[in-house]
Amino acid sequence: MSKILVIGARGRAGTAAVEEAVGRGHEVVGVARTAGGTSLTVGDVTDAGRVAELAAGQDAVIAAVYDGGSDPAVFFPAAARALVEGLEKAGVHRLVWVGLASILPTADGTLLMDTDGYSTEYRSFFLAHQAALDVFAASPLDWVSIAPAGDFDHADPSRKDRYRVAPADAGELISYAELAVALVDEVDHPAHHRTAIGVVV
Repeated sequence: MSKILVIGARGRAGTAAVEEAVGRGHEVVGVARTAGGTSLTVGDVTDAGRVAELAAGQDAVIAAVYDGGSDPAVFFPAAARALVEGLEKAGVHRLVWVGLASILPTADGTLLMDTDGYSTEYRSFFLAHQAALDVFAASPLDWVSIAPAGDFDHADPSRKDRYRVAPADAGELISYAELAVALVDEVDHPAHHRTAIGVVV
């Protein structure tokens, strides 16, 4: 059994990660920005001191974070910096980050966001996610970013436990529950280090 801190536990990916980890018998602490009448612990992922406090005694951290009220170009790098600093203070080395397909390479090496026909409307959001990965890459942290290789499957929410790592492909789908299997697998049996991967079923 591991002790796992899940930051962003109220969102869909975070909720699925908590359920998957608890289902495997892990001791889980879920964190959200506000309590909102739930049993979640309150914490701000951009506050390194609070991250360190929450992460103390944990074996790993899963971060599935987003703040719709903040500028992504500010929020994501700030969250990454706070995680790097806070986890170092807490003595936690493993971070599993929920990433974004748009910044992953396709089969021919082109980033998904640079492929023909891919939406440019949210490009600044994509680049903000990349800025967070750049922060991780410049640190000694043992991190992995895991994203759907394409998008989330909202029609089939089931857990199949048969995901695989694959290049980015806008046509591929994966459920939140299946993504959570990959997230917790990288805590239980770390196979990818200091890199970003996409997963599909």
